[in-house]
Amino acid sequence: MTGTPAGKIIDKGATRRRTRVALGGAAQAAIATQAGPQPERWSADAGSRDVAVLAIPPHAQRERSFEVFCRLDVSNRAGHADATHGLRVLVNGALEWSRSVPTHAGGADSLDYRLRRTVPVGQALRVTASAETKHSSRVSLRISAAED
Repeated sequence: MTGTPAGKIIDKGATRRRTRVALGGAAQAAIATQAGPQPERWSADAGSRDVAVLAIPPHAQRERSFEVFCRLDVSNRAGHADATHGLRVLVNGALEWSRSVPTHAGGADSLDYRLRRTVPVGQALRVTASAETKHSSRVSLRISAAED
């Protein structure tokens, strides 16, 4: 071993143990690389806004496939009979889905939409979900995406 003073005895057993541990870590990294990258998971929450935007950046080396889930939760605690809520989903700027429905009086209601999208190498995926409410209040608006 370089850097040791002349005449110093090196504990070869300890050196071997360190080598085994180092190889164990390298072997684990090699196994992880062979198994492939971990699936990507992305999410966006609108917070207090009526629009949620999920922007998944491009990948330079591989095509990816995502299952995307958009969910709008609303409340109609006042019990308005004419209350409605709507969800509009855009994918890369193009309208994918839109729906407006009556909100159940006196409680909670929701709308959700699920889609699958394949993203080619070098391209991004942008999902926008917009909420519209009439005589009801938005509780939450979320988008999540999980790679298949």
